[in-house]
Amino acid sequence: MKKIIGLMLSVAVTLMAQGDLHLFSVDNKSGAITPKQIENSFVKNGFTVTLNNDMTGPFKKQFQKSDFKIFNLMTVVEPKLADKLLRINANAGVFIPMGVGIYQANDEDTLHVSILTSDAQAKIIGMDNNDVLKTLEAKTIKALKEALPNAKQTLSEDSLKESRNLVSAYEYELDDPEDFDDAKEEIKMSLESNFAPKGFIMPATLDYELGVLDEEKESPFDFYESYSICKLPVIYTVAKTRPEAAAFAPCTTMLYKKKGDDKIVMGFPAVYNWLSSAHVTDDAAHKELMKAQNDFEQILKNITE
Repeated sequence: MKKIIGLMLSVAVTLMAQGDLHLFSVDNKSGAITPKQIENSFVKNGFTVTLNNDMTGPFKKQFQKSDFKIFNLMTVVEPKLADKLLRINANAGVFIPMGVGIYQANDEDTLHVSILTSDAQAKIIGMDNNDVLKTLEAKTIKALKEALPNAKQTLSEDSLKESRNLVSAYEYELDDPEDFDDAKEEIKMSLESNFAPKGFIMPATLDYELGVLDEEKESPFDFYESYSICKLPVIYTVAKTRPEAAAFAPCTTMLYKKKGDDKIVMGFPAVYNWLSSAHVTDDAAHKELMKAQNDFEQILKNITE
């Protein structure tokens, strides 16, 4: 009989007093700096840009207004470093691809970009901040500095303390480790069919073998896929007070099976990261985030029951 279990990854920590976000600010009164310009710099520096979505249109369509003249959610992957990270810690996939928030309010002349620090990524994944993460951070900053040569770079304010699990994950156990194809397809169909009723959309997907794997190396996975997941009311509401939280959006959901393992793992970075790293204290934003967390957890629980 197939055994199915659900769990939360044991990566709960008390966050240290330090900023979790790199923040870039640059004068853009003329509007000459565009998200496309930033995208081109990432590509030039060896990244694959999997998403670069202008959210101002969706904001206006669903909420009849946008507080921003620019609000783009970008996701990027550095394939070689991503491959190295996944071989060290499979749950690093919650940042493959990683988010880049780009925003400029209607009433300001300054363009802003936010990304996570390597320390923050390590903390969330539950691993040491190793040379791979540090190299990825350095390459990301280099790409942004080339795109925004006159930008001021700072760290966000100290993160709020958080003791809840920073990655929400569930395991689907298999009777036969080699008989996983049907289970994989059932899980994918269940995910896709449950996202829409809960208000989630999936703007992009990434297949490890096609977009990350070094062709000269053997994959340690039978499969590894990640999904970029958005919920528009969350992004819109949080952005009113903490637009820098765009570095967490869209959320990357991982789905994988290691070779030889008898389980399929699925998970995502919890919204507690938004609350802590981006100092989200606004009641409306907190409510939207917690609803998204509960809805997402319920989707995964339903699949593993």
